[in-house]
Amino acid sequence: MGLAVQVFLFVGGLLVALIASDWAVGYTRALAAHLGAPAFLVGAVLVSIGTDLPEITNSIAAHLQGQPDVNVGDSLGSTLTQSTLVLGLFPFAAGAIVLVRRQVGIISLLTLGGVGLVLVFIRDGFLSRWEGIALVAAWGGATWAVLKLVPAVLPDAPVAEVRLSVPRQVIAILLALGLVGFGATVAVRALVQLAELAGVPEFLVAFFGASLGTSAPELVVDLAALRQGAFAIAIGDALGSSLVDATLSIGAGPIVRPGALSRSLALSAGLYSFAAVAIVGGTLALRRKHDRRSGALLLALYGISYLVLFRYR
Repeated sequence: MGLAVQVFLFVGGLLVALIASDWAVGYTRALAAHLGAPAFLVGAVLVSIGTDLPEITNSIAAHLQGQPDVNVGDSLGSTLTQSTLVLGLFPFAAGAIVLVRRQVGIISLLTLGGVGLVLVFIRDGFLSRWEGIALVAAWGGATWAVLKLVPAVLPDAPVAEVRLSVPRQVIAILLALGLVGFGATVAVRALVQLAELAGVPEFLVAFFGASLGTSAPELVVDLAALRQGAFAIAIGDALGSSLVDATLSIGAGPIVRPGALSRSLALSAGLYSFAAVAIVGGTLALRRKHDRRSGALLLALYGISYLVLFRYR
């Protein structure tokens, strides 16, 4: 398709994602308030699954097509992107954010455990069905730990009442998140096509699509949450999505169909993601706040990943 069509798809997809993200956040906050559920845990457990549907779907589709590299690369890239780029943009969009050490520390440790398990499983260049089951089980155990151990004390701004029943609010949230995923996917694919038309190298286009494409729902939803003063949901989703990508997302594919992958590239991407998550979690937990200094550090970690991946390509 031509340049004008790709520009139209990019702008249109982005508008759909942005509008739907406001709906998703609004209904999620209303549901949390209605049920008396902590907004942070709603973001870390419920919203993170919704915004990670593209990665989970891609994982299954990639293995069905005999492309485990696409699953592992996309999931590890999304773990890295959400821990660095998405979180790094928060203070530039909403100013300094006060953090709770246990919230950041516990979820970061669980994410490190997930990435570490992936590194163990991919050492032989193969993901088996039992390894996929182990990763999904690890996500289940980590979710239980989050619900039991993570304090929900990060404050949120007041939310307007929504006059819908709980089932209808859940349906509204899922539909809105589906629209976010659809709009973001259309926009990112169009942007990738524009990059190819401009002669951007194929590897860079592939890495851009893997790391940014499936993380677009998290980015637009979290920025919408920050605009509405829903800091707890934004932080919870960014941290929770990294955990989902490091466990459930990678594990879903090999359960359907085991497969071989590029061992050296997967290991290098996994090791960098592990180091980045450790630095991000340690920095934010120790500082107990997220301002432009920590934001710049996170964005730098994301930028350095390009150099690392080009080196080991």
